[in-house]
Amino acid sequence: MDWTIFSEGATWQLYLRGMWGTFAMLAGLLVFGGVLGVAGALMLVSRSRALKAVASSFTYVIRGTPLLIQIYLIYYGIAQLAWVQALWDDWWIFGLFKSSVFCAMLAFSLNHGGYLAEILAGAIRDTRRGEVEAAYAMGMGRWQAMRRIILPSAMRRALPPYSNEVMQMMHGTSLASTVPALLEITAAAKTINSDYYLTFEAFLVAAGLYLVITFAMMALFRLAEKRYTSYLEH
Repeated sequence: MDWTIFSEGATWQLYLRGMWGTFAMLAGLLVFGGVLGVAGALMLVSRSRALKAVASSFTYVIRGTPLLIQIYLIYYGIAQLAWVQALWDDWWIFGLFKSSVFCAMLAFSLNHGGYLAEILAGAIRDTRRGEVEAAYAMGMGRWQAMRRIILPSAMRRALPPYSNEVMQMMHGTSLASTVPALLEITAAAKTINSDYYLTFEAFLVAAGLYLVITFAMMALFRLAEKRYTSYLEH
């Protein structure tokens, strides 16, 4: 093994840029996927059969196909269609597919939204009947009770499975290395490997960085769970 290259500042700058790329993608998918997930959860628990059918079909497809395939279908599929490329300059929505960052973020956000929708919907269905009846007794309507009582309570109880989902998505950002022009931790390791043929060393350092990030996020989620879900133990 040869570790001399890891004594150079440029090597660690590449990994730091990769970490920044990982954090940026994770933050973006949590925001956009979070909005989609909440909307999907509300559709899953709604009284409308049409909305339930749309949301159920979406989550079924997302959870039933690998994330890597979803990335390929968007970047190497939709973005490469001739009619989509023909509309790049005429419609801004199609022009977004020029960006590899947008394609990757779209795939990540859709994937996270699909899983989060099912997690939240399950938590909403498990809401204690007393909480719902108390909200109605105070004169709240269905959606007011959902917004002020049911959804906040469900979000607290969904923290443990949500933390696991966030960890998986953080690891899933490594698949962005399959899309050109994107730099994150795995892509940085691939660059080191292609430049210096140090496969074991490059990816061992990447694995170490993922471990550090994972344990730091686990600690943060444990603190959040202790603060927001401690009342469930009583």
